[in-house]
Amino acid sequence: MISDDDALLAEQISYYRAGAAEYDRPYTERAELRRLPAVIDDLPIGGDVLELACGTGRWTPLLAARARSVTAVDVAPEVLALARARTPFPHVRFVQADVFAWQPPRRYDTVFFAFWLSHVPPARLPAFWSSVASMLTPGGRAVFIDDGPAAAASEEGVTEGPVPTVLRRLDDGSRYRVVKVFHDAAALTGDLTALGWTVRVRPLDGSVVGVAQPPPGPA
Repeated sequence: MISDDDALLAEQISYYRAGAAEYDRPYTERAELRRLPAVIDDLPIGGDVLELACGTGRWTPLLAARARSVTAVDVAPEVLALARARTPFPHVRFVQADVFAWQPPRRYDTVFFAFWLSHVPPARLPAFWSSVASMLTPGGRAVFIDDGPAAAASEEGVTEGPVPTVLRRLDDGSRYRVVKVFHDAAALTGDLTALGWTVRVRPLDGSVVGVAQPPPGPA
């Protein structure tokens, strides 16, 4: 039987595949998103970097400028094609895979994800963070950026419940539900601390920016 989570995640993938050409529009329409990439300069990103849910590669060139290597993963081939065109660097590798199922063959110094955490159903968050921990080298960090609670005001069809969703429309009139959890910085800090992570999450211009180190474990 397909769970509600699985059905919503399948619809979410369909949205991003169908809307790949429209994906970058908010970065031109919203001033706070145009300013946000500058935050990269203040984040501990380096070494071998894994980018989860890279989308069209808005962040990938910024990571590549700071990294020894970048592995960028996304499930949608349409957005990956745009990301590859945007990031023609020899030390960047793209992988088409489902972030929830994919396991890398190695570990990374930095695991980065932008505007992905809010698309993870709440029930899957502990497993997601456990997976991220397994991807990090000893001393490695997870670095993330996402929408904060204020972003809900710009969304349509916001629903609460076990799996919060919003409604997204494409130019052709099609409509899709996507998972959207608007994480509060303090609440997210508490949730990750309860999972054993050492974390600093701060609000920034309507977004949340976090750096987290996993609980101690076997190397």
